[in-house]
Formats: sequence, structure tokens, C-alpha cells
Amino acid sequence: MLSTEYKALIQRFYHLQSERVETYRLFEEGHEAYLRTGPHYDFDHYRQLVHEITQAFCGISNEVLEIKRRLHHEFDRPDLSEHIEKLQSKEREKLELTAKLQLAKQRAQDHPEEDDCQQNIQEIKHEIIKNKEALSEIMQDFKYDSEDCD
Repeated sequence: MLSTEYKALIQRFYHLQSERVETYRLFEEGHEAYLRTGPHYDFDHYRQLVHEITQAFCGISNEVLEIKRRLHHEFDRPDLSEHIEKLQSKEREKLELTAKLQLAKQRAQDHPEEDDCQQNIQEIKHEIIKNKEALSEIMQDFKYDSEDCD
């Protein structure tokens, strides 16, 4: 039987992952709005959005790392801690790819005559899809292993 505290920690982890997904959605929407302000971009507004998104991701990441620590040390679950370590690495990669995609989209908008821009966007989107698949697999492993003791 799993302790209430353990279950609450696992639920908090899932909630934080949902917050991360929502933060990405807001980031993507904000970038689309930013692109619509071109060619004279409203960079100040976008910079503020990036600042807020960065703060949100940092807060989520710090709390996830605390959950990782507690799972490892308080609940003796290094397996779950390892899943979170992998997840954090893939989330960092996803954020880097997202930023790369945003730059590529702006470049394509600013330079429609450059043929390779659309190809670059498609390649980055493909990398993001592979990243999301890896994240999903890690989450499945986490779910399976975290419920293993039930």
C-alpha cells in the first residue's frame, strides 16, 4: 500500500507536467501573435512573454527536481528519480527546439525568397515530434513504475 504522501507527490508531478504543456501552448500562441506584428515586430512585448515563460519553466523545473530528490531519498525510488532525470533532459531539448523553430519561422516570414527556410522548419518540427514521443515514453515508464507498488 502506497502512502498518501507518496501518492500526493506523484500527483503533483503529473500536475507540473500538465502546467508545462500549458506553458508551451501559451509560448506558441505568444510567438504566433508576435509574428503577426511583422515586419515591424513588437519585440518588447515578445521579450516580456519570453521572460514570463522562462520564469514559469524555471519554477516548474525546480519543483520537479525537488520531487526527484524526495522520490530518491525519502521514498527510496531511484528508478522514478532516473525517469525524472531523463524527462528533464528531454524537456530542455524540447525548449531548445521550440526556440529554434520560432527563429526559423521568423526567418521564413522575413525571407520568403529563401527556399531552405521551409525545409528547415519541417526538419525542426520532425525533431520536436521525436522529442515528444520520447517524452511520452518516459512518462509511460514513470506511470508504470510509480504504480508498480499499488
